[in-house]
Amino acid sequence: MRYNRPIHNMNKLSTSTSPYLLQHAHNPVDWHPWSEETLAKAKTENKPIFLSIGYSACHWCHVMAHESFEDETTAAFMNEYYINIKVDREERPDLDAIYMQATVAMTGSGGWPMSVFLTPDLKPFYAGTYFPPVPRYNMPSFKDVLAGIARTWREQPAEVFRVSDEVSGHLRQSLSVNTRSDSESAFTPAHLDAAEKSLLDSYDWG
Repeated sequence: MRYNRPIHNMNKLSTSTSPYLLQHAHNPVDWHPWSEETLAKAKTENKPIFLSIGYSACHWCHVMAHESFEDETTAAFMNEYYINIKVDREERPDLDAIYMQATVAMTGSGGWPMSVFLTPDLKPFYAGTYFPPVPRYNMPSFKDVLAGIARTWREQPAEVFRVSDEVSGHLRQSLSVNTRSDSESAFTPAHLDAAEKSLLDSYDWG
């Protein structure tokens, strides 16, 4: 799927080898790859992380990119209030597995694009999948979600951390070992603890 769109300077996804991430390299969103440098930046700037996970053949990933990530106003808000990370689920099935469990725990369902909001120490506190540019399908607009979470982060940080701790506790209790396959490793509660506290140490899981 191709759209006519303005050409922007390439963001930090421009050096990626992932076709999916390269599709977002010209977004006005200042996308970062999942990396030690990016995670350290979130802690230093004390900003919440917006984590968007998808894959090249995902229809709704392309729709949300066109409606929101290519929108200058939405991108400017994201760039000011969030550290924005884009992940290819086919490249990082470990991260996809962890945060899909969080999304299902918080919403009752999952899918892609996966949209997860994290504290700087990587604990999820709000999640969803596709968000429309205006309220529809019984869903809030993506702009409203961004604004509401930024306001809560600023005005009620204790509530954010209460929710993130609750979600993390639920995940610790419910996480089960997945069947090991060629494409992904089995997970244990120890893996999730590492993810919650510092995925820096588990960045190269394999």
